[in-house]
Amino acid sequence: MSTFTNPLKQRLAEAEPLFGLWLSLGSDSAAEALAHAGFDWLLIDMEHAPIDSADVTSQLRAIAAAHLPSEPVVRVPANEGWLVKRVLDAGARTLMFPNIESAEEAARAVRLTQYPTADAPDGLRGVAGAVRAGSYGMRRDYVQTANAQIATIVQIESARAVQEVDKIAATPGVDCLFIGPADLAASLGHLGDSKHPEVQEAMSHVVAAAQKANIATGIFAMDSAGARQYRDAGFRFIAVAADVMWLVRATRQALQEVRS
Repeated sequence: MSTFTNPLKQRLAEAEPLFGLWLSLGSDSAAEALAHAGFDWLLIDMEHAPIDSADVTSQLRAIAAAHLPSEPVVRVPANEGWLVKRVLDAGARTLMFPNIESAEEAARAVRLTQYPTADAPDGLRGVAGAVRAGSYGMRRDYVQTANAQIATIVQIESARAVQEVDKIAATPGVDCLFIGPADLAASLGHLGDSKHPEVQEAMSHVVAAAQKANIATGIFAMDSAGARQYRDAGFRFIAVAADVMWLVRATRQALQEVRS
């Protein structure tokens, strides 16, 4: 069995842009249906959606049921060991950590995803045998190979994070910097205005830091036109929109059309 089974981790190191979708509805049926759409990745959002570890497990199963290469990503709500452990044991291989503001915080996020091994002696992940990630104990090599499968994405969402971004990007084990435009704008004093020149300059600085470190930069684009603009600006891990956004937009548009 190959020790490198997370294709998204490998693809994050390549030049091709990767387009994904936010899953905020907390619905395993929606996750399964959207897995058939052909996105490179689908993000299960535990931070800003009513999703717990049991919901994560059901959505991971639903995405896998589509038998298509949409890699699930899980955004944990906090940089907490017990949360990370549950998500990893459920079978997630790519995790996003919100509001990382220093290299030390980034390094801790990486350590939380790693079993303590010779290559990762400071790993903090707790060991359990009969978990979904290891085929409930049937995959005997899981704990020996798991570290190599994990991709770690850290979010840059504050003025302090932008100041520290070169060090964050250079942190071993970080695969992608993901900008949170709304929180970054708020932190810079421009709440609700992610298009402000100061915010745009900060975002460009993050992209440059990631390129220098040879890792990817990601962002939430809101729509297809925005996704193309971010792709052209050097972003390589781009959320086109969120499931709930498209649901509301499409239904409102249809209702307006029939009433017109």
